[in-house]
Amino acid sequence: MAMPADTNANGDIFGGWVLSQMDLAGGIAAGQRAAGRVVTIAVDKMKFIRPVHVGDVLCVYSSIAKVGNSSMEIWLEAWALRHRYGRREKVTEAKFTMVAIDDDGRPRTVPREVPQRLD
Repeated sequence: MAMPADTNANGDIFGGWVLSQMDLAGGIAAGQRAAGRVVTIAVDKMKFIRPVHVGDVLCVYSSIAKVGNSSMEIWLEAWALRHRYGRREKVTEAKFTMVAIDDDGRPRTVPREVPQRLD
């Protein structure tokens, strides 16, 4: 939920806060696909469509657009649930590039097979 401490001088939520939430969501999706640690190496085509306001709940949706040897392109959309209970409105979209890394921080191969879930 967007809070007053996250606002800019205009009273809207900082774009950097939204970017941070999207980076967290992208990292979760990429980490699941890579079955391990990942880092963000690029953010492309970031588009701020509508402002986010105090009291909005930010919902971030991800899809894996492409998997390379060690990198993944993650498409992210952020939607605001207005005033916690109101309508949903798309506010931001971007393409993030994540790289799978080993324990020493070096790139590693992303598994070709999607890891099985342990439900």
